[in-house]
Amino acid sequence: MSALIYSKNDELALRVIETIKTCYDPEIPVDIWELGLIYEIRIDDENNLIVRMTLTSPTCPVAETLPPEVEEKLRQTEGIKSAKVTLTFEPPWIKEMMSEVAQLELGFM
Repeated sequence: MSALIYSKNDELALRVIETIKTCYDPEIPVDIWELGLIYEIRIDDENNLIVRMTLTSPTCPVAETLPPEVEEKLRQTEGIKSAKVTLTFEPPWIKEMMSEVAQLELGFM
């Protein structure tokens, strides 16, 4: 599964993805983009950003810290006016949501 991206500014959307790729679940040595934890990226005409993400489990130990960390990094992305990260568990994350890069890195392929 890949994230849904809603943006008229492809360059800014790519910058957002690059920022997301600097965020890691501390228990897994793969960034949250490759893990498939990002479900949706929305950038409106005024460059306000909303990211909908999940965690590998609702009981994930970083549930309180990872989303705010991601949000803070996204706020600092050049061109972004504001950033908000919302957490969802629908649909629940499964390992098949990982990219091939992540699956190879973690030995699933």
